[in-house]
Amino acid sequence: MEKILIVDDDPNIREFLLHGLMEYDVKPTSSIGEALKEIEKSTYDIVLLDMKLPDGDGVEFIPRLKNYLNGTPIIVMTAYGSLDNAIKAIRLGAQDFIKKPFDIEEIELKIKKVLEEIKLKEENKRLKSLLHEEYKFSNIVGKHPRMKEVFQMIKLTAKSRATVLIEGESGTGKELVARAVHFNSDRKDAPFVSINCAAIPETLLESELFGHEKGAFTGAIVQRKGKFELADKGTILLDEISEMSQSLQAKLLRVLQEFEFYRVGGSIPVKVDVRVIATTNRDLRKLVEEGKFREDLYYRLNVIRIKLPPLRERKEDIPLLVDHFIEKYTKMYGKPKKKLHDSALRKLMSYNYPGNVRELENIIERAIILNSTDEIREEHIVIEEEKGNMDIVSKLVGHSLEEVERELILKTLEHTRGNQKKAAEILGVTDRTLRNKLALYREMGINVTNFAKKE
Repeated sequence: MEKILIVDDDPNIREFLLHGLMEYDVKPTSSIGEALKEIEKSTYDIVLLDMKLPDGDGVEFIPRLKNYLNGTPIIVMTAYGSLDNAIKAIRLGAQDFIKKPFDIEEIELKIKKVLEEIKLKEENKRLKSLLHEEYKFSNIVGKHPRMKEVFQMIKLTAKSRATVLIEGESGTGKELVARAVHFNSDRKDAPFVSINCAAIPETLLESELFGHEKGAFTGAIVQRKGKFELADKGTILLDEISEMSQSLQAKLLRVLQEFEFYRVGGSIPVKVDVRVIATTNRDLRKLVEEGKFREDLYYRLNVIRIKLPPLRERKEDIPLLVDHFIEKYTKMYGKPKKKLHDSALRKLMSYNYPGNVRELENIIERAIILNSTDEIREEHIVIEEEKGNMDIVSKLVGHSLEEVERELILKTLEHTRGNQKKAAEILGVTDRTLRNKLALYREMGINVTNFAKKE
């Protein structure tokens, strides 16, 4: 939970914000001196600062406050404000500015906007620092000929601005390849912005992608930049592009053709210089043939195509991947390097990994966390047993495919304790597909209340 420090001498304002911002950990203070004492005791994610305080001018206090805060953003609040005061506050280091009186929705949007921008900057800073560690080619592990082709495609593709389409099953490492393309390109110092098209409701996705103008719809109190604008001069990753509606596909096509778009509710085009990388775990060509995906957009996206093989088709890479994950997680958890016993390797090699590399990584991470010895043996490798699979199959014999599918979905959700995102990954479907299935079951009168949880 983000922590917010309020600095305002008006008790009504403090009470209003304390009760209105209940999703945050809010600490109210009434003066500069009181605020400084709180900052010495604890760290905060954002500060709401009044301009007129009993022991000084809030604006003049900003430089001193920033020395204590170490980068924490400040939003200045004032009932006495003017444009000049706003400009002065921002020049002195405030992140944003809001005039009193304001309603709780307006200040919430200001807070979310500032926190989102700070988070994006921190993420890009972190990713840049990992450029020669996490995203160098040697960390996309594999010696299989198809993986060598992937490495070659990344090298040839990175320096261009061409659109890239990355295909592969869930868990094969599509986002890792996308980041490798970006961080080995001339755009590596610009933003890398990722958005999952399947995880955001269709009604909100357009605003997330292109932003909106103030008043564009109910709740649009301020102008908001979308992911394309935030990714200007850099790269945007459109994850699960196959789940985008056809109306939005048409708008995305315009961006790829004209390098411009309109914010929701806007009338002036916004120009951007963005490289687009799209990923999908579905066959886009087949979706085009079925009329579910625009053919013209498919060809715009499919300038450069990188196809990632499932782990079951490159099992000779398993020993390399296991060594990589052992090194990664022993270092992460501060444990000595562990040896892999032959029996454990045989068990790992005999499994088909429906969850691909991600599933293998989870298995190794679990083995390292729960194993206090210096060796990973067969009993430390926890995977789905064949007997359990056969028991499930025998119980489903004699039922229709629809019934089998429904049983599998509900049992998987039960296994994940209602976590729809994790269940979708295990089932190899998108979040949206799973939501649609649950909606259908509700219409059929099936109780899915226990599976409403999304996280």
